[in-house]
Amino acid sequence: MNNFIVRTITGVLFVAAVVICFLRPMAMTLFFALVTGMTIWEFTGLVNQRERVTVNRFICTAAGVFFFIAVAGFCGEITPSSVFIPYLLTIVYLFCAGLFTRNIDPINDWAYSMMSQMYIALPFACINILAYRGSFDGVVYNFLLPLSIFVFLWLNDTGAYCTGSLIGKHKLFPRVSPGKSWEGSIGGAVVVMLVALAISWVDSNRILADFGATETGLSQLEWLGLGLVVVVFGTLGDLVESLFKRTLGIKDSGNILPGHGGMLDRFDSSLMAFPASVVYLYSLTAF
Repeated sequence: MNNFIVRTITGVLFVAAVVICFLRPMAMTLFFALVTGMTIWEFTGLVNQRERVTVNRFICTAAGVFFFIAVAGFCGEITPSSVFIPYLLTIVYLFCAGLFTRNIDPINDWAYSMMSQMYIALPFACINILAYRGSFDGVVYNFLLPLSIFVFLWLNDTGAYCTGSLIGKHKLFPRVSPGKSWEGSIGGAVVVMLVALAISWVDSNRILADFGATETGLSQLEWLGLGLVVVVFGTLGDLVESLFKRTLGIKDSGNILPGHGGMLDRFDSSLMAFPASVVYLYSLTAF
């Protein structure tokens, strides 16, 4: 019971922090820059426990945080594209450093260093791509899309857990995550589809206009498509992180969030859902 209370309190505070940070672009940038740094630091600490792996935790973390802030500045038309030059130089440094560190297996170090950027820094940076949208008045900040994706992820997890606990019989991916079932996944998807319809109505009627949410221009069908993309790739993100932990032989990626584990445990689904959502939304305008 105590663990349930701790888990509930942590979850409520976490959701509140995410929702509140989206209300102001600067708060969103600072919050997720911090999240990016903490997640990469956690990831590099875990992989450094593997044999013959010595990743530079500080440089990888600093690079990821800088990349998030750089993408935020570029998407918000605050900084020019040259803002990415220091990041590119850092990536070059991470490769060249292997010539001088005399590590036993520099290929492993390179692979895990780049994975920290591709698996964590890039997906979090996609939040900025969704938050800053072009309009007739130039680029405007709109929190509705990125916040909606988090809402989809949270409710998908809740719906899948409740449905799976009640009627789950057929395992979704037993080799990686024995607790997930097809019934639970379908139940989570149904919940997200209903919520997508509700958000579509909120969007089209500009219910949140007073809070700074401009209309996204997505139709009801496109909102349903976005919800489905988040369900599929959010589930895949969860499974990928489960495979990562199973490979390392650990239960949780950390203990920074009482009752919820580490940063990777909390954001695993979003690491696949956000890039997939960006691809989906840009595909709508391309075809």
